[in-house]
Amino acid sequence: MRLNSMKLLLVGAFALTATLSFAQVVESTDSTKVVQQEDENVSLGETLIVGKGVIDLADDRKTPIAATTITKEAIQQKVAGASDITQAFVNTPSVYVAGQSGGFGESRVVTRGFDQSNTAFLLNGQPINGMDDGKVYWSNWSGMSDIANAVQIQRGLGSSKLAISSVGGTYNFVTKATEKKEGGEFSAGIANNYYFKSTFSYNTGLINNKFGVSIMMTHWQGNGYNIGTKGEGQNYFISFGYKPSKHHTLNFLFTGAPQWHDQSNVNTLTDLLKYGRKYNNNTGYVNGKLINERRNYYQKPVANLNWDWEIGKNTSLSTVLYASWGRGGGTGPMTGAGTVSATRNTDTGLKNIQDQFDLQSQNGGNANYAIRQSVNNHQWYGLVTNLNHKITDNLNFNVGFDLRTFKGEHFQQLGNLMGADYVTVSKNLQYPNGYNITNTFSPNPWNAISHYAKNATDKLSYNYSERINYGGMFGQFEYAKENFTAFFQGAVSNQTNQRWDYFNYTKENEKSQKLSHWGYNLKGGLSFTIAENHKVFANAGYYSRQPYHNNLFMNNKNDVNTSAKNERILGLELGYKFKSRNFWANFNAYYTTWENRVTGSSLLITDSNNNLYPTVTPGTYVNFVNQGVKQEHKGLELEMGYKPIRTLELKGYASLGDWKYKGSTISRAYDENQNLLATTTEKLDGLRVGDAAQTQFGAGFVYQVIKGISVDADYRYNDRLYGSRTSAVTNDTANSGSGNLRLPSYNLMDAGITWNYKLTDRNKLSLRFNVNNVFNTIYIQEASTNYQADYKGAQTYKGVNVNNQVFFGYGRTWNATVRITL
Repeated sequence: MRLNSMKLLLVGAFALTATLSFAQVVESTDSTKVVQQEDENVSLGETLIVGKGVIDLADDRKTPIAATTITKEAIQQKVAGASDITQAFVNTPSVYVAGQSGGFGESRVVTRGFDQSNTAFLLNGQPINGMDDGKVYWSNWSGMSDIANAVQIQRGLGSSKLAISSVGGTYNFVTKATEKKEGGEFSAGIANNYYFKSTFSYNTGLINNKFGVSIMMTHWQGNGYNIGTKGEGQNYFISFGYKPSKHHTLNFLFTGAPQWHDQSNVNTLTDLLKYGRKYNNNTGYVNGKLINERRNYYQKPVANLNWDWEIGKNTSLSTVLYASWGRGGGTGPMTGAGTVSATRNTDTGLKNIQDQFDLQSQNGGNANYAIRQSVNNHQWYGLVTNLNHKITDNLNFNVGFDLRTFKGEHFQQLGNLMGADYVTVSKNLQYPNGYNITNTFSPNPWNAISHYAKNATDKLSYNYSERINYGGMFGQFEYAKENFTAFFQGAVSNQTNQRWDYFNYTKENEKSQKLSHWGYNLKGGLSFTIAENHKVFANAGYYSRQPYHNNLFMNNKNDVNTSAKNERILGLELGYKFKSRNFWANFNAYYTTWENRVTGSSLLITDSNNNLYPTVTPGTYVNFVNQGVKQEHKGLELEMGYKPIRTLELKGYASLGDWKYKGSTISRAYDENQNLLATTTEKLDGLRVGDAAQTQFGAGFVYQVIKGISVDADYRYNDRLYGSRTSAVTNDTANSGSGNLRLPSYNLMDAGITWNYKLTDRNKLSLRFNVNNVFNTIYIQEASTNYQADYKGAQTYKGVNVNNQVFFGYGRTWNATVRITL
């Protein structure tokens, strides 16, 4: 990163802080102009009823961290229409949201340059990252915007006491619990592309100050922004609260978000410019109906029981017992041996699925083309408990456990024979004579709970399961006195992994070796209040993290990856916080190194790049696993808010990152049936980490025009955005040029208006209208390839080679919501 840019942000931050601080001092003390700002990040203490000891919020620790809190009100306003809850994060420094163009629930969050699999996401203290690969799929959490009381984004080391290594940061989702007051709410919303959503909730309140129930139900549906990206789903939430005595509080929560949505792939710029920015190469017509080969369908109910026990004046215990059951998967064209994919209409770009369907309907027999479903089922149970003890007035101690067990099942089944009679499977070692499959299964999240392939002879291409057991112990001391605080955290954990492969091995050899790995993390920090309203802090941490399950076994078989080592992460942070009556500012600097890591990426095979992998059918993906990667991330962040008068609030942020790869990596390429295609070595030294903007600036305001009516707008600018790297073979490095693909910078403006009207003492009517990307900016949000401008002498679009596979961002969208408090 250019050193001058770092200096500019640093000097600018302190200059602006000093200027606004002086302005606050000389400003009139008229109460209509000066408003007490209690804290730059809204306290969450009052939003919680249970689970305080296991929900690690910045408020709970006096030594500061880099954190941003997003309130329930902000979520309800910003996350409307077809947006994922990630839309609420877009105006946060060092946070980049991508992937929305893939369809409902397809967005991804990158924090300080680290993807979601390397950022911790907690639901009321319960980890929700996948235990096998660390990933988070927002389509499984479409109800989060309805049930969240707040979200706290902790960038970097965070305040979590769990034995987790949150390299990028920690996102704490604090949901509703059983509410104390009786009442309800109904809301209905509409948005572009025929989107509709309705929500109803009701709270009994606490009956006899002991028992209460809160419920919520939602239905949504829409056509999606891109062609052929329809979706539909429901959200449900129920919470039972019980307070048997003064010192005990219990709360049981059950929630889920069954959904299905059709997906859009990245496409080459050539196709997008020819067929339109909303083009979707997964689609074609059958009997006059547009269908999409790729659909995600899933249901992941989550249950947790929270128990808070005030043992004594200085001691408390908080425990959460949780479980989740995932059912569902994703569809796609079947590309096994002897199959072919539908051709395309060169005029429309749509697949000629009708021709293939008619041919198979007439001839019957074995399918040359079918829709398969890749199923990912799991059962997950866990326990998190934390004991807090106040040793002295200045010294606090926490200790606890984090226990988890996970069983995953992965296989392929048939979704649609597309006019044929059966599909022949001939390579299952447990069935050497092969078998024919005729049973098909619906891509419906409600059916997926129990209706999936349970017999081995209904499964094709692969069939395996895994067991992951995890146990961790953590502890923390924090000392706080007058103008000084300090803390130390430590955690140690053990993880065991085992795999059963029912497809590539005979029955007596289907079970893999059981692997065991230890990990640990250490964190410490201190802060000084150097003068009134001024505080500085420093944090440091070191993690030794066990490899994810998917990286311990090679080639999608039971072959043990003997070179897999614990990932090593070092994190350092410095920070400065200023807070006055109506202005606050946070400034952070960070440095993170990460060794022995494993990354993943994918490449869509098309007619133009099929020469790279001739055995792979166009229209399907090649997936890459890159091992031995080292990364170095450093950067600066600024976040501030200013309230010059009671009716106007201003906010701004900026972040500059310098994220690079170090050394070389071994890359393995696999097709969608998990067959190994190639192994290569690629030198990455000095290349930029892609998939997120390394330069970000933003500003926004909220202005109350008159009582009950307010307007707001947010502006953000993203630059130094690079395409994600795949592998040398993927990018045809010999001809594509050197370095990263740099995408054009872009800026966006979102705006909204809110009207609140008090109907009665208890009832309120709210109307909200949003327009995102007000000026309909056309921009490339991400790229999965790395072809340089001069590669193959191709044309360029805004300086980008048209052979690159990209997603355009959304153009102008809108949504409107009416909400009635009952």
